[in-house]
Amino acid sequence: MALKEDLANLLITNVEEFNSEIDGSPIDLSETDFSGSTIEGAVLDNIDLSSSSFADAHLTDVKFINCDLTSVDFTRSNLVECAFNESVLNGTDFSYSTVDYCNFADADLAGAILRDADLTNSDFTACENLNASRFDDTTIWPDNEYLPEDFDSSYSDDLSSLKDDDDYEVSDY
Repeated sequence: MALKEDLANLLITNVEEFNSEIDGSPIDLSETDFSGSTIEGAVLDNIDLSSSSFADAHLTDVKFINCDLTSVDFTRSNLVECAFNESVLNGTDFSYSTVDYCNFADADLAGAILRDADLTNSDFTACENLNASRFDDTTIWPDNEYLPEDFDSSYSDDLSSLKDDDDYEVSDY
């Protein structure tokens, strides 16, 4: 098996060869920088990509199967027809990203950051812990038929219950 840096470079430069190198056994590509990359047709099966960066990347038809994507940075990325099946996305940041026609079947999204993300046409029906994700009123959700039945996509900025009365006192200074 190739070295971590060699596999990362292969993923960016020659997806077909990368796919032929991968056999489903665990691979560590954690903390790797793929920022600004264009990747199409990659099959990432059982790969640890935790704390990696795909910021400003363009990913098309990339399959993340049973991957550890904990704390991965997808900010400002364009993801089209990608699959995140059975992957862990705890703390993964999709802020300002376009996530179009992606599938999150059995993906764990606890703590995922979806602020100002465009999630149009993506399928979250079979994902886990979407209620534990972080989003705001600028997050664009798919139609309700693509969201879990128990998920409430409405955003509330009602923090008044968290504020003390002392927070509103006028100071002499």
